[in-house]
Amino acid sequence: MLQGRIPVEREIFPGAIFCLTKQRFPSVQHWGIATMIKQILSKLPRKSSKSDTLASAGSDSNNNTNLGSSIQCSNGLNVVRRMSSAVFPSMVAAGAEAVEPHLSFKDVPNTEKQKLFVSKLNLCCVVYHFNDPDKDQAEKDSKRQALIELVDFVASGSAKFSEAAIAATCKMCAINLFRDFPPKYRSNSTGGETEDEEPMFDPAWSHLQIVYDLLLRFVSYSSLDVKVAKKYVDHSFILRLLELFDSEDPRERDCLKTILHRIYGKFMVHRPFVRKAVSNIIYRFVFETERHNGIAELLEIFGSVISGFALPLKEEHKMFLSRALIPLHKPKSVGIYHQQLTYCVVQFIEKEPKLASVVIKGLLKYWPVTNSQKELMFLSELEEILEMTGVVEFQKIMVPLFRRIGCCLNSSHFQVAERAHFLWNNEHVLNHITQNRQVILPLVFPALERNTRNHWNQAVLNLTLNVRKMFCEMDEELVLACQGKLEEEDSKSSMAAEKRRLTWERLETAASFQPVGGGNISFLVNPATCSVTC
Repeated sequence: MLQGRIPVEREIFPGAIFCLTKQRFPSVQHWGIATMIKQILSKLPRKSSKSDTLASAGSDSNNNTNLGSSIQCSNGLNVVRRMSSAVFPSMVAAGAEAVEPHLSFKDVPNTEKQKLFVSKLNLCCVVYHFNDPDKDQAEKDSKRQALIELVDFVASGSAKFSEAAIAATCKMCAINLFRDFPPKYRSNSTGGETEDEEPMFDPAWSHLQIVYDLLLRFVSYSSLDVKVAKKYVDHSFILRLLELFDSEDPRERDCLKTILHRIYGKFMVHRPFVRKAVSNIIYRFVFETERHNGIAELLEIFGSVISGFALPLKEEHKMFLSRALIPLHKPKSVGIYHQQLTYCVVQFIEKEPKLASVVIKGLLKYWPVTNSQKELMFLSELEEILEMTGVVEFQKIMVPLFRRIGCCLNSSHFQVAERAHFLWNNEHVLNHITQNRQVILPLVFPALERNTRNHWNQAVLNLTLNVRKMFCEMDEELVLACQGKLEEEDSKSSMAAEKRRLTWERLETAASFQPVGGGNISFLVNPATCSVTC
């Protein structure tokens, strides 16, 4: 019988008990343990070991903690190795020695390529600064070559994204991509790049471009296990990815646009979070900073996202329209992303036509007064929306809408006036006007009449005459009635103007009497009384 307890080391590997027992009690031969080891060894495949040391376990991607440690036993090392592999098979891969990362994938056997893939990912975690192009040039070239080899390996379809490979890929991409942009690259005068500004390019793009390509191929990989990958492509990862949309480099934003779209499509569990995070970016842009470089790219992503919304639309989606998309018409830099914004709005109306009146009310709320270029964009968007607007929704907003259009018809900016007249060339809009001419004509007729009298631009004058001719063909009696009413209003206006003129003359006459006085006494010469009626 063995005297005393077997030490705690027996919990490491059951096969290590024999070695530890012989070390602690060299004179004892325990027949039962020897028989058990012999039976187990007879069932294991016998392979020659290439190394004489048991490698330590691999590191976890998040905390890099060791999964195991080697057991030193001079008499039973091979026994311990085989027993640990049988009891913990995962330790065979995790504990394997790392492959030299500078080797090419062509120079290693297929069994070692996955290890080489992870080794190269770890090698590329070193970030170099490109402020000095000549500094560390050899190391930069070596890293770029390793990145290219990684992309080619994934593109070939040979990569197998185990959890260790997924963790290493996400870690490498995060270290290389996630960074804070220097304040000096920010524009102080506008909310992002303007059409006249030249874009700024990141000097590290030679590395960043390949990392983005690898990340895109990773999230698009057909055999990627989403359940495992979502632990690493998590909310924090997505938030940091969204922050990169504020980059000054349009090439980077274009890559991010494609990657975020693939993530949204593949990781369905993250879709609500992505929508909420993008909404928060828009809220901050509209109501706080009015500075962001990636609004156009984010809206381009959401254009395809909105087209995939199921019917009936959720209340969450309608709130995104009313609280995020419609207020995006407010910033001065709307011209940068107006095309993408219009597409998103049109997608909503195609899904649910009743939202047309909501959108038009929002346009009227944020309608520009002094910015003619912005007004032209609003008129173009308005025409596109009116083409999809039903009769009922049109009648809800036609009064405030055509009051605003009447102001545009009279605009001194000839392009705005022309664009407003072009609405009558749209068949769908013209049908709405014809059906509701009793309401619409009295609203726009004064503007048309004022144009015929004194608009400075001949092209606008010709368009006004054409629109008036259309109304005469629709309903001549209504045109004559509107003209008579306008003449009556003009007469009343002239009488009121004359009355105001006479009143001001009497006031000026009363004010012309100057006080005359000597010492402390003053009085008016020729005091006059006048009754002033306004």
